[in-house]
Amino acid sequence: MLLGAIGVWWLNGSARPVLAATLDRHDDFIMCTGPVSLFPGVPLEGVWLLDYKTGKLLGTAIDRLHAKIISWAEVDLVNEFGIQPKQNVHFMMNTGNFSPGQAALYLAEVTTGKMAVYSMGPRPDGRAGVSIRRHDMVMFRQAAE
Repeated sequence: MLLGAIGVWWLNGSARPVLAATLDRHDDFIMCTGPVSLFPGVPLEGVWLLDYKTGKLLGTAIDRLHAKIISWAEVDLVNEFGIQPKQNVHFMMNTGNFSPGQAALYLAEVTTGKMAVYSMGPRPDGRAGVSIRRHDMVMFRQAAE
């Protein structure tokens, strides 16, 4: 009984990490998060927001030390994915890691059969804020007819 009690204590007493989803959706919006590297040594959280109504992918970074939103960047997904007017689209997205402290956004549109990889970084013009960079876009299947 003593060994059983020790086993139960050991299994239930060890700390378990709480895993939470980094993705949520509501009606015409999808949101997910991941780290962004804009400034060396400054912990930033990136927020990706896909707005079906406008056909835009929005991105911003949050300074976690000061709880401040840095700025918004946007990508026109209608042009990026070659979506026709009134076309019924279905986007799926999630984040992964490019490197320590830098997330990648994987964005797929199932009607066109295209998937793209994006990341957020500093603006190329040197001004304050973030920019969204597309790294690649590929077909994962033939577009629906």
